[in-house]
Amino acid sequence: MKIAFIGAGSIGFCRQLFTDVMSVPELRDAEIVFMDVNPDNLDMVRQLCQRDVDANGLSVKIAATTDRRVAVKDADYIINSIRVGGLEAFETDVEIPLKYGVDQCVGDTLCIGGIMYGQRVIATMLDICKDIRELAKPDVLHLSYSNPNAMATWACNQYGGVNTLGLCHGELHGEDQIVEVLGLKRHDLDFTCAGLNHQTWYLSVKHNGVEMRDRLLEGFLKHEKFSREEKVRIDILRRFGYYSTESNGHLSEYVPWYRKRQKDIADWIELGNWINGETCGYLRICKESRNWFETDFPNWLKEPARKYDGSDRGFEHASYIIESLETRRMYRGHFNVINRHCIENLPEDCIVEVPCYADGNGISVPRIGALPLGCAAILNQTVSVQRLAVEAAINGDDMLLRQAALLDPLTGAVLDPNEVWQMVDELLIAQEKWLPQYASAIAEAKQRWQAAEASGSLIPPKPYEGTTRLKTRSIEELSKDAEKMRAMVSNAAKEKVEV
Repeated sequence: MKIAFIGAGSIGFCRQLFTDVMSVPELRDAEIVFMDVNPDNLDMVRQLCQRDVDANGLSVKIAATTDRRVAVKDADYIINSIRVGGLEAFETDVEIPLKYGVDQCVGDTLCIGGIMYGQRVIATMLDICKDIRELAKPDVLHLSYSNPNAMATWACNQYGGVNTLGLCHGELHGEDQIVEVLGLKRHDLDFTCAGLNHQTWYLSVKHNGVEMRDRLLEGFLKHEKFSREEKVRIDILRRFGYYSTESNGHLSEYVPWYRKRQKDIADWIELGNWINGETCGYLRICKESRNWFETDFPNWLKEPARKYDGSDRGFEHASYIIESLETRRMYRGHFNVINRHCIENLPEDCIVEVPCYADGNGISVPRIGALPLGCAAILNQTVSVQRLAVEAAINGDDMLLRQAALLDPLTGAVLDPNEVWQMVDELLIAQEKWLPQYASAIAEAKQRWQAAEASGSLIPPKPYEGTTRLKTRSIEELSKDAEKMRAMVSNAAKEKVEV
């Protein structure tokens, strides 16, 4: 068996996924290949994981390559966590819209940041799919963690011709909150979630067969910590009747109500943790994590190795899916799959996140039925934006891209059409080297920009730096809390550690 990790330079995340795989005895004979376009990050993560392997007394030898075709050749499983353009491109996703007044916390799934992120990722995903079709095993399974997850998974399945499951951990963290609010044990609760990635709803929370969902609003309102940190999610729960899986910061930028007026944003945001909604919070924490890891890496090699006895195994779905398919042990999780009437009131070709079962027979997807009307209405608007964004990325169609931005809930709530048109031009120009499919559109955007500059008709930027923005900390400042930073960088899930 061969397992390839694409985007392995995401050091903390790749190390956790690899630890998960090595925690399954039946998978320890697999051929392992790490691939990334960044040779420095690739070498660091290979060193770290090989050190862990050796300390556990295993004979696995990790191969590392910058050649994607070498990595996917004869692969049975491909775990993909690419971020096209890295932080350089991601910074434009959030900084340029902020000049126009679009205030994002994350910018990797929806809103204008997620739409642009999708343009870059989908173009590269199609190239990856071509390599997979030509070189991997015929029944290869592509496990994608890359954001925007639904858009990328949609493109891979419909246009890439590769069997792709989208994976995410957001639903698991919401379960942790619900367990705490109800004061019960996790293994005593049965959760059913359904919706879209990062916009999934807890449709049912049962304890010994008794539905507990109606107790959630009161529980969250009374909870000292969550009542401060999850104001958007609690407000959605109050008005729509269902709790959302996604964090306060994520959810606040997927709907039009909480970040559209600068003077009101702080009312919904708590700054104890960036994921609660801080302006450009994910960009800040990514920069701090990158800078810290580059400085702190020698200390990582001095720390105790990860254990492969199961005690350091995480909750990411990938290793459990591979284990189930190879050993026939059943696993239940929430995966991103083609709808195919699983959720009746969402389009059949969109990508939904729903409960699935993995075992020796493959992946089984039960029918959910219809979502509550209000929940479905929110998601149908998101699907329309996703569809436009996917088709734009596939065809390099900047008109569809602009329409996606216009119809995006938050972008449309903040900007008028002229502002959207100019912002998209600026984003296309800034991201030219990652958007080969837009070559002609970018040339035209440059001409328009130059003409508007010459005539003085450019819409001026707003004097706005974000209602709830914090400064990126220096290495000296970060070193004052070294253990917390080390935990943040090494942790697979971005929501888990408060920094």
